[in-house]
Amino acid sequence: MSEPFVTIAAEGLTAAINPLGAELWSIRDGAGREWMTDADPRWWTGHAPLLFPFVGRSRGDVYRIDGVEYPMAQHGFARRRDFGVVARAGDAVTFRLEADAESRAVYPFDFRLDMAFAVEGRGLRMTATISNRGAAAMPFSFGYHPAFAWPLPFGGAVEDHRIVFEREEPAPIRRVGEEPGLIAHDRISSPVAGDTLAPIHAMFERDALIWDELESRSLLWGVPGRERLKIDFPDTPWLGLWQKPGAHYLCVEPWAGMADVEGFAGDVWSKQGIMRLEPGDSRSFRMDVTLVD
Repeated sequence: MSEPFVTIAAEGLTAAINPLGAELWSIRDGAGREWMTDADPRWWTGHAPLLFPFVGRSRGDVYRIDGVEYPMAQHGFARRRDFGVVARAGDAVTFRLEADAESRAVYPFDFRLDMAFAVEGRGLRMTATISNRGAAAMPFSFGYHPAFAWPLPFGGAVEDHRIVFEREEPAPIRRVGEEPGLIAHDRISSPVAGDTLAPIHAMFERDALIWDELESRSLLWGVPGRERLKIDFPDTPWLGLWQKPGAHYLCVEPWAGMADVEGFAGDVWSKQGIMRLEPGDSRSFRMDVTLVD
């Protein structure tokens, strides 16, 4: 993998990040095993886009604030913008995106988004920090969207893979409704048996599974009894799981925010999951991915 990718490494773990979107493209361990998606174009060529300033789709691809409508693509614009490198070492790098004339045309706020990656032991720590550098309160949401290999390269069949949550997850979950990309009003019963989900491709025929009453802030992905990925997300209260049915990845998406509910036509401040960042304040969201026995 060559420039413009930035590669960081330590202790037998290597991560490669694309400055376009500060998007993580690869995590390989000392044996050269790839933990992430093969990005097969038959399914989805994404790897791990950052979702900012909003998670999910806004109804009609617009949002409203103070009586003004602004266009906003699904999952926001950060994933389509070039980030600059502001700090770099052999095992760590920090990227930065700041407000400019292009961003202010669709999001009239003076934000800064710093995205830090650091290899630590057998894992990768990612920390996104959003800052409000303007004079007005700033509405925003944030989410991670990494696509991990399914099957993982540690052995075991596709059908043997499990999501094992930190806690039992009995609450009903949300689904995408009839309006493309928007959340249905009704819920469905939890597909989790105790703390364990056995995913199958058919689960994703109606798009993502969405937990908005999530008890866990950590989970394991892989085949029980083999090496697995431990995924920690202490700062994000919601979770999406998604794939294109039949693809070779499963997206494990910690969110602080989500798409509009079907029929929503309110101001952005009344949108579910919107956070308020006061002038001069910052907020960080961490996600760790670690190989465990």
